[in-house]
Amino acid sequence: MSAVDKNTKVLLDPFGTTMVEDYDHLCKEFGIEYFKPLLSKVPNSNMLMRRGIIFGHRDFERILEAMIKHEEFAVLSGIKPTGQFHLGTLMTAKEIVYFQKQGGTTFYCIADIEAYEDNRIPLERSEKYAVENVADILALGLDSKNAYIYRQMKETRVKDLAIMFGRALTLATAKAIYGKRHIGLYLSALIQAGDILLPQLRDFGGPKPTVVPVGVDQDPHLRLTRDLAQKFQRKYKFIPPSATYHKLMKGLTGSAKMSKREAADSLLTLNESPEKISHKISNAFTGGKATIAEQRKLGGIPEICPIYDICMFHFIEKDEDIIKIYNECRNGTLLCGEHKKQTIDIVLDFVNEHQRKRRKFIDKARAILGVM
Repeated sequence: MSAVDKNTKVLLDPFGTTMVEDYDHLCKEFGIEYFKPLLSKVPNSNMLMRRGIIFGHRDFERILEAMIKHEEFAVLSGIKPTGQFHLGTLMTAKEIVYFQKQGGTTFYCIADIEAYEDNRIPLERSEKYAVENVADILALGLDSKNAYIYRQMKETRVKDLAIMFGRALTLATAKAIYGKRHIGLYLSALIQAGDILLPQLRDFGGPKPTVVPVGVDQDPHLRLTRDLAQKFQRKYKFIPPSATYHKLMKGLTGSAKMSKREAADSLLTLNESPEKISHKISNAFTGGKATIAEQRKLGGIPEICPIYDICMFHFIEKDEDIIKIYNECRNGTLLCGEHKKQTIDIVLDFVNEHQRKRRKFIDKARAILGVM
């Protein structure tokens, strides 16, 4: 959880910066199952699954069975309204849209309480971000007619669950999971447990398999919620929630994770101007060598390159094309400057189209959230 094992130094911190150097080691350390063995059975598997970006899971077999048999299941995810959609956020958005298209009853949470407790974002400001964030995910393909989109602060059922869950969480356990934090963050963790189990309440049809697609740094919340689901199983008949875990996308400066906590130059958001996008990509860290001659001779290192990540995670659809980019980088055929220019063009095409769609959904987002 935010726990650091004294021997392995593995850290998963949903309230800070997580660095993962070895995903295999991470799976062993935290009991995360590999996703790859299930891949051949997944209906309409998406790019993130095929490329191993979605690398792990907890109890995804339940969801897979429901998908194959066309039985009821739910998908829940959300966003902290602390700023604009960026490429790290985009991964989770794509996943929730995917599961909705596979038949999942869809829940999308605006985590404004967590934004207040963790990021000190006043509710008045998070409301503005929330409208923009919802417009973003609608533009990315979420069907609002078949989704329950809500704000934590306005959802009484979530807060009621958190209050009940509080009696099952001791301060010692909270510290063991998240480290020493202020009480507000422990509260927000309980509220997130309420979010995750909300789809299983009687108001929404009762217990059902529920998948939560997240970055692996959010695993502490899943483990806490799975434990609470067991403790309150007799009362609510909860099914422990399932999860899929995606790898963390590097920031443009080479930081471990593209996050709103990082400097602005590390982020690439979906509302930026073409000039800013071009500037950020042009000046991004790469896995290249110091000189053209050296790179021609020795090749680059795509594994540490944010530009390669951008293409791998989002913008190169055909697997054979991303393999070609990888090989050309490795053997020195593709230089960093050339690859940056190619990537700028691809990203600008996507962002321009996204911004056009997004503008059309602002009023709908306001209506959904009840914001005037």
